Amino acid sequence: MTSDLDILQERHLDALERDYAQILAHHSLDGVLIHSGHPRAHFGDDQEASFAAYGHFVHWTGQAQLAHSWLLVRPGRTPLLYLHAPEDFWHLPAALPDEAWVARFEVERGRFETPPVLPAGRFAVVGDVDGATARALGAQANPPGLVAALDELRVRKSEYEVACIGEANRCALLGHAAARGCFLEGGAELDIQLAYLGASRQRESELPYANIIGVNAHGGVLHYQHYERQAPGLRHSLLVDAGHRHRGYCADITRSWAGPDADPVFQPLVDGVTAIKDRLGAALAPGVNFVALQERMHRELAELLVDQGIVRGSAESAVESGLTRAFCPHGLGHLLGVQVHDVAGRVDPAGRSLPPPETHPALRLTRSLEAGMVVTIEPGFYVIPMLLAPHRGRADVDWGLVERLAGHGGIRIEDNLVATADGARNLTPSDAG
Repeated sequence: MTSDLDILQERHLDALERDYAQILAHHSLDGVLIHSGHPRAHFGDDQEASFAAYGHFVHWTGQAQLAHSWLLVRPGRTPLLYLHAPEDFWHLPAALPDEAWVARFEVERGRFETPPVLPAGRFAVVGDVDGATARALGAQANPPGLVAALDELRVRKSEYEVACIGEANRCALLGHAAARGCFLEGGAELDIQLAYLGASRQRESELPYANIIGVNAHGGVLHYQHYERQAPGLRHSLLVDAGHRHRGYCADITRSWAGPDADPVFQPLVDGVTAIKDRLGAALAPGVNFVALQERMHRELAELLVDQGIVRGSAESAVESGLTRAFCPHGLGHLLGVQVHDVAGRVDPAGRSLPPPETHPALRLTRSLEAGMVVTIEPGFYVIPMLLAPHRGRADVDWGLVERLAGHGGIRIEDNLVATADGARNLTPSDAG
């Protein structure tokens, strides 16, 4: 039986075939060979690091775990998938899912650690391929103009892609609910991570990024990378930044919660950051410049800090002096798709560079929004000693209140939204916490 998602994927593949034909013709190419990539062994070891397939390969196949595979795309021809699936008694050979899209491809199974021979013609090969390999194929390796055009093709998502990201959000939220429950029951960071994986039905190697599970002060380490095995004596706060993949497409959701031992000033800050997230999400629409939204986030954060008594001076002064950047050093959001930080966020549609402002160097999205873009909106507030140190002499900051919050680490609230023709739609259901 054909599902609604299968129908949407058919349209997605139809569009990819048309768009690739136009791009290849523009670059005077007869086709492109896309490499999925391959895992790499640790130096001096035979164990391999975690692997995720190249984004342009996933854009066609939705298969984020297929290694050593290749996709040959030629205008007017059925896409040819070289599926690396050698006979093996050490490992189960790779297999394609029982999904309708597979019938759209010609599939050749075999051993493809080395690339397949290309037919006569003018070809490019893109992905993790060196120049020598490309020359042996008689192809161009990662031509910059071609890669830029293929990146731009991924900026605006099809209905199929939006549906996949929505399903990834639904699954991720099952994990977030379980994570919060484990925390409230007294679980350590490792317990919370395991609860998340179990409820969202994922292995760690399948996650779109390493989950951030920060209890108490660890929530103030933006990319906190450990899981404590012992629960703390006091539970001030929990920050969970964790996602999911569905058919290769990513969810990227963050929630912060007050613990049973939280200072009374913490929950109003969580509510305030959540409200900022909601207002900025409501402001999304085609033509809105994301840099302007970043600046608005800092203005609203300053107003929240004044309202909660953390800053005694004016909101304007807190922004202009860089104080809000010390409390929130990261960008408001980024493009989202088959990669968590999806491509082409810092270039214009013609591929020209759009660097972030000097005052916001971590901002990953600097272009104006267009219908079909899927973005994250993730305002935050953190107590990070190294960033606050240069401001310590300020009389307009209630440092006693800051110290009371230090053990809570920080707050980040993140949703995934798609820009529509006249606004935006939130793909992260409202019951996310």
